[in-house]
Amino acid sequence: MILGIINRSLGQTIVTWKKFNTKAGVEASVKDTKFTITWPAGISTRGQLVLNLKNGEPLFSNISLSKNGTYQTIIENVDPQFILTEGKRDLISQNGWNIFFDKVPLKPHQSYKVGFHKKDINVSSSGSRTVITMSGIEAPNFKGDLQITLYDGQPLFNIAAVVSTQKDSTAILYDAGLVSRQQPVKSVSYSDVYEHIQTDNITQPDTAKNIAVKYRTIIGTNNHGSIAVFPAPHQYFYPLDEAFNLKFIWYGNNYRQVLDGYGLGIRQELNGDNRYVPWFNAPPGTRQRLNFFCLLGTGAVPALLSNVKRFTHSDSYKPLPGYKTMASHFHNEFIMSVVLKGKPVPDSPTFVKVFKRLGVNIVHLAEFHYTAHPKGPDEQRLLELKTLFEQCSRLSNSNFLLLPGEEPNEFFGGHWLEFFPKPVYWIMARKPGTPFVTSDAEHGKIYHIGDKNDMLALLKAENGLAWTAHARTKGSTGFPDAYKTEDFYLSDRFLGAAWKALPADLSQERLGKRAFDLMDDMNNWGLHKKVLSEADLFSIEPENEMYAHMNINYLKLDKQPEFKAGWQPVLDVLQQGKFFSTTGEVLIADFKINNHSSSEIMTLPANGQCNINFKVGWTFPLNFAEIISGDGKQVYRKRVNLDNTKAFGDQLFTITENMKGRKWARLEVWDAATDGAFTQTIWFK
Repeated sequence: MILGIINRSLGQTIVTWKKFNTKAGVEASVKDTKFTITWPAGISTRGQLVLNLKNGEPLFSNISLSKNGTYQTIIENVDPQFILTEGKRDLISQNGWNIFFDKVPLKPHQSYKVGFHKKDINVSSSGSRTVITMSGIEAPNFKGDLQITLYDGQPLFNIAAVVSTQKDSTAILYDAGLVSRQQPVKSVSYSDVYEHIQTDNITQPDTAKNIAVKYRTIIGTNNHGSIAVFPAPHQYFYPLDEAFNLKFIWYGNNYRQVLDGYGLGIRQELNGDNRYVPWFNAPPGTRQRLNFFCLLGTGAVPALLSNVKRFTHSDSYKPLPGYKTMASHFHNEFIMSVVLKGKPVPDSPTFVKVFKRLGVNIVHLAEFHYTAHPKGPDEQRLLELKTLFEQCSRLSNSNFLLLPGEEPNEFFGGHWLEFFPKPVYWIMARKPGTPFVTSDAEHGKIYHIGDKNDMLALLKAENGLAWTAHARTKGSTGFPDAYKTEDFYLSDRFLGAAWKALPADLSQERLGKRAFDLMDDMNNWGLHKKVLSEADLFSIEPENEMYAHMNINYLKLDKQPEFKAGWQPVLDVLQQGKFFSTTGEVLIADFKINNHSSSEIMTLPANGQCNINFKVGWTFPLNFAEIISGDGKQVYRKRVNLDNTKAFGDQLFTITENMKGRKWARLEVWDAATDGAFTQTIWFK
């Protein structure tokens, strides 16, 4: 229904309700040109936004938080503003929208301030959240709406410019923040990369600064409270090979000489790490969400920052009873760049400290990535492996397991990783007359590998596993599709593939669609393959923005193996599919269909009816779960709307679904910040 019409010199603003639930504790009203909305923001706490609907004046007249029943102004007279940078995607040379090896900033590109001409406003309810949508967002080649989402139970809201283009081959970036004609805050605070809170007590507004921070958060403070501005912790960061901290936060005057006024917000570095810089995909007609979060607080800055950190478990992976965390695919090159270079070898290298700080129990390396001597000379190759094994053993303990691994990229095609359950000496060359396996007193067995058949024989002999790295993109473009009928791929020694949020697309409600499409294809091929998550990163330093680029596998292990005894249980859990993968914010502690777990084979009842249970823990409010299934040809999706959830929950969900004719099913769960988790497949017969 129409709530009100506001007359303006340039026309009318029509305020409407659409699916607005007045029983949700959210109250909205219009008076003159001001639209006021309040929402439950915690125990005995309410948040309030006062929107100015008059063009030419700041959208947020007032942002407040109640304390003891009285609203305290946190910030006032600020506009949400966005800079959209538009570039050209290479859709020809490699693999279309799945491309990684693109250098967008080296091609013509333009940056625009996104315009906002306030038009109609609609207020709607969606579970535990309220969405305010205002039309009138425009930039060259782009049009859309401004959306403000309020989250019941938290002083949290999301601001998004939701835009689309009809222009093909478009790649984008965006910067965003809150901007005012006058200085809107008295001080700005943030955690530096070493986790020390820094505060700038602003006396004279200065030119905007780009700063490297921890937790991706900038906080503005006034007399009665503070506002934290931060991006979605993973979605905002387009894929790179490095996790360098590229100063993702800004504050000050005249940012990029585009935003007129003083502000604070989030930013992207156009040139990335000056290597391959793919930005975000923006296919024609897709609705790209250029968004950021705001969290309010009336206490001191450290308390507000602590509340922000809760959403990412302080940028670490929460311990889960019965599970151990495992991260894979790291080209740290500690052996070649430090140990064998004769540099001082620290007792505890910084990269180990970083992994421990993240809460990683098990690290699977991918060393010797174009830096070593995989094909010999034999003595050099054996020395490199021996040094790797010694350092992994030395740096492992009862709570941390550093495991050797390589990305061989030989014999099979494309890029792939290997994983053995103990130290194995092997050389990626077999000279004429050289036997498959030799031995000596120092190394024991030494394998000589000359082709894909030798490689499969080695995996079988040593109970190893292999899988496709970054499938269908980068150096694996066209794989595993090109070898899906090969004996080595059909073998149980070939685990499957790995998942990473690559490519990036801000219109999608999930991350890493490329790998999920492959997962569903492999399932419909009838192959009982697995997909684990991978990081695929090089340098690992405390200063890096590691968490945004990381992901993790939770392995069902009650006890962590010791290096000296071998780590066969780790490979067993992977092969058995007894794990789930996540960005960290969503944890799937259990998933069963008719009491059968991931990778088990179950008999469907004659009528196809299935009871599906999944236990989930989360930080950001959940968005949806999806039961994905297939019949060998098609893929089916059963969406379970979870937008009635509030932040920081733990719940067992139960649904029924008819799976008649299906051959497999799996689960994904995604939250309001596009963080998520996924399970391995359950098979039907």
